[in-house]
Order: sequence, then C-alpha cells, then structure tokens
Amino acid sequence: MFTSELSFEENTTTKQSSKMLTAPLNLPKWLEENSHLLKPPINNYCVYNKDVTVMIVGGPNARTDYHINETAEWFYQYKGAMMLKVVDEGEFKDIIIGEGEMFLLPPNTPHNPVRFANTVGIVLEQPRPKDSLDRLRWYCTNCREVVEEAAFHCTDLGTQIKEAVNSFKDSEERRKCKKCGTVAESAPPPGSIQDPNLS
Repeated sequence: MFTSELSFEENTTTKQSSKMLTAPLNLPKWLEENSHLLKPPINNYCVYNKDVTVMIVGGPNARTDYHINETAEWFYQYKGAMMLKVVDEGEFKDIIIGEGEMFLLPPNTPHNPVRFANTVGIVLEQPRPKDSLDRLRWYCTNCREVVEEAAFHCTDLGTQIKEAVNSFKDSEERRKCKKCGTVAESAPPPGSIQDPNLS
C-alpha cells in the first residue's frame, strides 16, 4: 500500500483570500471531528494552502524514498513521536521528533518521514519557486549508492510522488543497484523500523 507524507486533500473551507481572514483552527476539536481523514492511504489533510502549506499528518506510513525539497520544511509533533530519516552530509541518520517537539529541516536535505499508528504531526512547507525541482531518491540498503532518482517541478505533489513510486516499484531494473546488484524494495519490510512510541 502506498502512503505519502506529502499527498493531501485540500481543505476548501480554510482557503484564504486576500480580503478575508479565516477563524482560528481549534486543533483538538478538529482532530476529534476529522481523525478519519488521517488514516491510510491518504494519512494527511491540508488545512491551508496559499502563502504556506500547512498539513496535519497521521500514521502509519511506509516509504523507502527520500524526498529532496529546495525549500525548508517545519515539523511539529502534536501527539506521539515520529522518525525522520535523513542524509546529513553523506551520513544516514534517524532523527526522533518527540511529542511536543519541533524540527526545521534545511533545504535540499534528503529525508524520509516515518510515522506510526496513533500519532499526529503538523508539517509546514513553503510554495515552490517556479524553477525549482522536487526529487525522490532511493539509496541501496547494502552499499548506500543512489539506485534511482526522479525529479519534477511540483504542481501536484501527492500525484507526482505516487507516479514516481509506482514506476520504481514496477521496474526491477530501476530498483537494482548499479554498484552491488542489490534490488531495492519500494516499502520497508514489516517490523524493520522500531516504533519509538513503544519503547
């Protein structure tokens, strides 16, 4: 099952115009009434999408690609912890963002958000510049070489990510590491990622 941190449904009730402000959003009340919107396969809901994109995100999800965004992303965990897998100057790291914690991810940092059941987070993204490219990158789990990379200008990120992931999933040739021959998976094996909320 494909789930995406970055795919979203647009909340037309909170779209802002230049002349009208919306009422503040009561997050606990919103979650009480709309928690069904944060379940797979969508996992998240876009509550604002004009000057900045604001997404409320649930779990669980399962991806092996690393997203690379030319603008910064802000993560906040409202309920439970998440894991943000990153590549920091060539070093693979797992960053745990605990309940009540926030994290600002710098631009152009490869990252793979891992979310767990019964968790809720908020993600803020900036509008993409006209000439910017979003990229999805897969690394070999054996030798850490880049196996495949897809690049696109972001117009509908949820759809574009899904297309890239499905293309990768359907091609063993694309999933095969050119250096060591290991065939990459399109989703992590069940139980391969420890849930920090259970430890």
